[in-house]
Amino acid sequence: MTDQPYQGYDGYDGYDPYRQQPAPQGWPQQQPYDDPQAAQPYTQQWQGQTWETQVQPPVAPPAEETAYMPSQGAGAAYGGYQEPGWGGTQAPAHAQTPAPAQPPAQTPPTDGSEPGYGPATVAGNARITDAQRARLEGRSPIIEPGVQPAGLTALLGLLLAGAAAIGPYALVVPLVALQAVTAAGWFRLNGMWPARQGIALAFAGALTADVALLASGRTPAAILGTLGVWVLLALVLQLRSHADPDERMYGLMATVASAALAIVASGYLASHGDAVTVGAASVAVAVLVRALPLPTPASVAASLLAAAGAGALAGALTGLGSAGALLGAGAAVCALIGHRVASYDYPSRFVHFTAGVALPLAAAAPAVYLLGRALV
Repeated sequence: MTDQPYQGYDGYDGYDPYRQQPAPQGWPQQQPYDDPQAAQPYTQQWQGQTWETQVQPPVAPPAEETAYMPSQGAGAAYGGYQEPGWGGTQAPAHAQTPAPAQPPAQTPPTDGSEPGYGPATVAGNARITDAQRARLEGRSPIIEPGVQPAGLTALLGLLLAGAAAIGPYALVVPLVALQAVTAAGWFRLNGMWPARQGIALAFAGALTADVALLASGRTPAAILGTLGVWVLLALVLQLRSHADPDERMYGLMATVASAALAIVASGYLASHGDAVTVGAASVAVAVLVRALPLPTPASVAASLLAAAGAGALAGALTGLGSAGALLGAGAAVCALIGHRVASYDYPSRFVHFTAGVALPLAAAAPAVYLLGRALV
């Protein structure tokens, strides 16, 4: 070892990376890296590569961004600068990090007393239905249709009563309207809307039952035959569906129930005309009284008494006499059951104006037929 610098061999004096190279002609002399201000306007050439020699001053990121700042490697200590040729690339002085997610804002209360619900999240929407919330709070999930649907039910009942006094062919007109509203209302009550195929199938079954009754001389066997055929048809159509098994079963039950209610409403056409007049008038009065703002037990008792009185009055006009009171009370019981079904599980306004109108009259049809055959 000597103190002399390494001279190389064959005339090669060695390479000193820290020795300043002479500048090419036409270019001013480069300054050392120790003076960054002097190196700003110029570039340095190295093996045909050109890069910016301006060194960015280190920038301290905000305190809230340091927790999310990724590692910049060895060049991070020099403000994100890494010298080319040493396995690194030039990185920006600091990385932009996304702002922290804001919590979902609460929607304004709908009724002014309870907070609303926020939007759905990736973990699932925690919102529950009004019926589930009512059950958890110990309240009843029942909302009765109200006065306006009751008025429509009474109007349709009076149309049935008046048409039955005219004749069976006149009775078909309000009966078809009742069957159409029954089919649509049941599907909407079950939360299946739009369900055009199911509604059309149930309504077609009701029309078939009406035609079969008129063709057979209003024999009740036509109702049972149509009902059996339509249950089988609904089963076949649901088996051809490509939906999930649970959805197919739910659709099958809704279709069968809707078709059954619409077909059973044809019982008005199979009943005696006087019985239809008494029963429909009694249902109209019972639903109107039930809509009055009274406690539920008192409202039910008052509606049954009013229906019996209306039945007795209609019986006196048609020839049934006092037996009309019994027929009216029986029809009112079935009508109140249908009214209760249409009130279940916080139904919408559309449900009230379809199922709430039609179900009381459709449910009373079997009672009108059976009591009419027994009393007339």
